[in-house]
Amino acid sequence: MGDPFHNKSLPRAALAGAGLLVGVAVFSAVGARVTGIGTTRMPEANTVAAVEMRFLDREDGAVVVQDPDERIIAVLPPGTNGFARGVLRGLARERRQHHLDSGPTFRLVRWADGRLSLEDPATGRHVNLEAFGPTNARVFADLLVSAQTLNTEE
Repeated sequence: MGDPFHNKSLPRAALAGAGLLVGVAVFSAVGARVTGIGTTRMPEANTVAAVEMRFLDREDGAVVVQDPDERIIAVLPPGTNGFARGVLRGLARERRQHHLDSGPTFRLVRWADGRLSLEDPATGRHVNLEAFGPTNARVFADLLVSAQTLNTEE
């Protein structure tokens, strides 16, 4: 059995059309990026509350949440808080790619429009936690309240 396409070439019109399609797609993407046309942006909002915190893994699988002074804000028990662990794994992966350790703190921010975000100033990464739904964001909202309570008890 031979190859039925042996010694057959693609029609030039098909190749030209495919090349044109790729060119238009690249041009459109660059144009949208430069001009902002067709893109969606979150409106600027003021910071209502912000706290610095560090997330440390314990040998038993728990995650310890500390403030910059190493006071414990919360402990996330092993096998719980899957969303928070997923977000933290992603941020830790980003830090490893930048050859950073877990030393620098993260910044948890509540915005005036109600959004909640977790920022990594060391890498510039920003996670909008509300995008994952209110139930998932609740874990971080509770951490923000706990950190604020800890700071007012000083």
